Amino acid sequence: MFSRRGKMIDAPIVGRDAILTDLDGVVYRGAGAIPGAVEHLNRAAESMQVGYLTNNASRTDRDVAAHLQSLGLKAAVDQVVTSPQAAVTVLRERVAPGSLVFVIGGEGIMDELSKAGFRTTRSADDNPDAVVQGFAPEVGWTELAEAAFALADQPGRDPLPWVATNTDWTIPVARGLAPGNGTLVSAVHTAVQRLPEFAGKPERPMFETAASRFGAKNPLMLGDRLDTDIKGAIEAGIASLHVLTGADRPKQLVAASQDMRPNYIVASLAELFEPYPATEIRRDGSVSVGSARVRMDGHIASVVDEGDSAINLLRAGCGAIWNSGLAIYGLKVPEIIYEDHWRI
Repeated sequence: MFSRRGKMIDAPIVGRDAILTDLDGVVYRGAGAIPGAVEHLNRAAESMQVGYLTNNASRTDRDVAAHLQSLGLKAAVDQVVTSPQAAVTVLRERVAPGSLVFVIGGEGIMDELSKAGFRTTRSADDNPDAVVQGFAPEVGWTELAEAAFALADQPGRDPLPWVATNTDWTIPVARGLAPGNGTLVSAVHTAVQRLPEFAGKPERPMFETAASRFGAKNPLMLGDRLDTDIKGAIEAGIASLHVLTGADRPKQLVAASQDMRPNYIVASLAELFEPYPATEIRRDGSVSVGSARVRMDGHIASVVDEGDSAINLLRAGCGAIWNSGLAIYGLKVPEIIYEDHWRI
């Protein structure tokens, strides 16, 4: 007889040699730690490397490490991997050492460019050799316009290399979701009619840099954004875990395309250490997780059994919808499957 508990598999952390984690929406929201995050990441750090990956380009790796330490995390500077570090890696392949780089963004970019031996400017009138763009809270119209002036086509000159640290459309902060670097890049893109080369998540360089730095062969990526954390991990061949403490919610999970589907869905990082319920396909084609069961009847998702856990119903719904091979816009999905019980 089928157990109401269902089949369990190893905890997500079992067999891993490193944890790679996003920050905004996973470790903290705004300046404060997400409940339980510090405790569980410090527990993981007792047995493996923990790398802290951030697309936020406004701070230096030293500032990020200091912030993490202030929250109680055992985080050294060399455990922090930033999108400006990834941007410098890309830039080295595009321009000569010591080139003049126009910067739109914060101290995090300026610091990494300086360490790499590049010269920097904030004026398009200095005829820079490249443009690097990243997020900073103080970036406004004047800075965006100056970047557009620097990138404007000039007769007899090849298009200026333009590297953006990341594509995050939003940033989760204490008061909610705020515009991210992707929004700012879009403003410049509209003015200059071309796109930059992106360096941070979900691009491979950031994940490869982290895996190499920590010597990881079987890491687990923790994230709250499907289009950066999870997509990037999948493209880099890294297992991924989506935690419901940040930007992307149950509705986005249910609708996730194949390149953005995590291996694990959890409500909090405590579940890193707990046996994980397996997704099982039943003889009738329904999908069960624990005692929750969902079946696809053509383009209609039907809840066969709500079970005793909202998170397992979400997992079962995702499993059934993802396994159907059907596009989400053509489906009817009952709200109970993606009802958000976990917003903090």
